[in-house]
Amino acid sequence: MRQRRPLRSTLNYAMNGIALLLAALVWSGCGPADVPVPGPSPARGLPAGTSHESIQSAGRERIFAVHRPPSGPAATGYPLVVVLHGGFGTGAQAEAAYGWDEQADAAGFLVAYPDGIDRAWNAGGGCCGAPARDDVDDVAFLAAVVARIGDLAPVDAKRVYATGMSNGAIMAYRLACETDIFAAVAPVAGNQLVDCSRGAPASLLHIHGDADTRVRMDGSRGEGVAQIAGPAVEDVVAGWRTRDSCGEARTSTRGAVTASVASCAAGRSVELLVVAGAGHQWPGAVAKGFPGADPPSDALSATATIWTFFSEHPAP
Repeated sequence: MRQRRPLRSTLNYAMNGIALLLAALVWSGCGPADVPVPGPSPARGLPAGTSHESIQSAGRERIFAVHRPPSGPAATGYPLVVVLHGGFGTGAQAEAAYGWDEQADAAGFLVAYPDGIDRAWNAGGGCCGAPARDDVDDVAFLAAVVARIGDLAPVDAKRVYATGMSNGAIMAYRLACETDIFAAVAPVAGNQLVDCSRGAPASLLHIHGDADTRVRMDGSRGEGVAQIAGPAVEDVVAGWRTRDSCGEARTSTRGAVTASVASCAAGRSVELLVVAGAGHQWPGAVAKGFPGADPPSDALSATATIWTFFSEHPAP
């Protein structure tokens, strides 16, 4: 796909240069032992910790933050997780509330925190706010964010993922349905509001509270400014199981969490985690988050659960 080409081209160019250098040294009488063996390419323009970037997208200046762990990349590059804030939220709010920096530092991956226009994303189906009204191309913007991070640091193109909360979760679904960039997506407290009949296969983990009144699991119209209505979440997940050629789902309950898990073709998986009694929230968040979010459930850490899922499901 177009977004992955710069990373592969850079890698191929570097490897060809190394081969030519080795050949020249051998011709001059130096053996390979005299040549240092290069390790993984370090982050080319990305310091450890959180830094901020801006890019042009559809004539607008758009901003995002990216967090790099202190460790260097694996031989294949860093995994990358794109975290999408909810409506009325920001990238900085998502970074502060959900604990992704700490997870990234422990596991060695990059995290991106893009900002929507007027604190919202054009996630399809009339959602949400000014970006939907102005038909902002957030799919193109977020694809450009992934490409820009690939210019700044080595990224493993088979381990690019997206997650989001509420409006950000709905946007994560749109990314999965309209691009082939992401190996897996993990919407939290959201729904799919776009046609996904031509969507590429990807692994899916959906997390939802059964007491969510903002984005209701049965698809009926929710409370709040956006008044989200759509298909029942279970129907959306069933559609993904068909798309991913999955087997029958296995259901189990542990404490307040009921998990429905289906193994699929090419090592993919489609999973639904329903948190009993939880409202419109990110389970395990360190803060309430954005206006309109409910207090976070302590039934699980959504961040740790999502990262475990992502780490087990690269693109085939």
